[in-house]
Amino acid sequence: MKRNAVRELLKVATRPDVISFAGGLPAAELFPVDVVHEAATAVLRRIGGRSLQYSETEGIPGLREWLARRYSHSQFQVRPENVLITSGSQQAIDLIGRVLLDEGNAVVVENPTYLAALTAWRPFGAKFIPAESDGEGIRTDSLNDALAEKPKIAYLVPNFQNPRGTTLSLERRHELVSLTRDNDAVVVEDDPYRELRYEGQSLASLSELAGLLPAGPESHVVSLGTFSKTLAPGLRVGWVIAAAELIEKLAVTKQAADLHTSTFCQHLILELVTRGVLEEVVPLFRREYRRRRDAMLGALEQYFPRDAIWTRPEGGMFLLATLPKHLDGTALLPAALKENVAFVPGEEFHLNGRGRNTLRLNFSNASPERIEIGIERLARVISMKC
Repeated sequence: MKRNAVRELLKVATRPDVISFAGGLPAAELFPVDVVHEAATAVLRRIGGRSLQYSETEGIPGLREWLARRYSHSQFQVRPENVLITSGSQQAIDLIGRVLLDEGNAVVVENPTYLAALTAWRPFGAKFIPAESDGEGIRTDSLNDALAEKPKIAYLVPNFQNPRGTTLSLERRHELVSLTRDNDAVVVEDDPYRELRYEGQSLASLSELAGLLPAGPESHVVSLGTFSKTLAPGLRVGWVIAAAELIEKLAVTKQAADLHTSTFCQHLILELVTRGVLEEVVPLFRREYRRRRDAMLGALEQYFPRDAIWTRPEGGMFLLATLPKHLDGTALLPAALKENVAFVPGEEFHLNGRGRNTLRLNFSNASPERIEIGIERLARVISMKC
């Protein structure tokens, strides 16, 4: 085990003098602080000490019921017993590893993939099998080859992937669900950015396509979500939607980890969502993050080397820039920090030694004005190394 590079970098990148494109931080100035204050007071007045008491490992019933309703429709039914509340979706990733992975089990991942999934599952002895991806997400021809290794899990972020910002196309979603079902692989659909779409059409989730129906076979897809990107990450409330049998095993494992997610934070989240706060703040996040994405894309076009390329996400919080092959993102970082600008070297997200010349850039945390200044600084550092 080793320290997560992103978490370590945040110790430096959160300094006020540093323009940070490093962590996946929402814009704190957009958090509904006054509404949260009112909701917290309402919870304490109405529920009192029960909101500060121990609670059920699976999560408070009201929040599980709300999530089941939110993700159900006429052809796709989620029941409360299909829902487990977790301490952020990162805990969900950890619990899934504890339940499903044995030493030497294969896990198919996109290359590149979410760094913290790799760090969560490496201690369990997982063998990661990289599958190639492009502008439409994971390539199903590459996935077919990877499935020949008989993986236990296929892990992916289908919407606005971290770190590339790409979205898995609907055709590939159908193919992935079919291929993994035929090969007895569990799909872990990590979907924290789903609500943060700035253009294009919303696509059916992998869980929906696999069909989690009470009357039929329960799905081989495990879907993860979080309130960290739509309300506030500091509350640390996420969830798993999965077959009831797996939810039971995850709950037993969670009992050993933390007994339950914060009772007060769960009641606070439930108070906020039943007040309709999501419908108020998510459109605000979308508008502002789109503005910041556009500012970053414009600054990259203006300042970055002509032979650099970058992804153009339809939503989410990140894009991946690829520099000329002779440049090394990790080697650039100290010089960038001297110029008070931070990013995450893309190599951290890649397997098999790939991605040395890539940078993951977050656009949700800095204002458009600071984004332009930071990209200009970063371009100046790159030009000195060219």
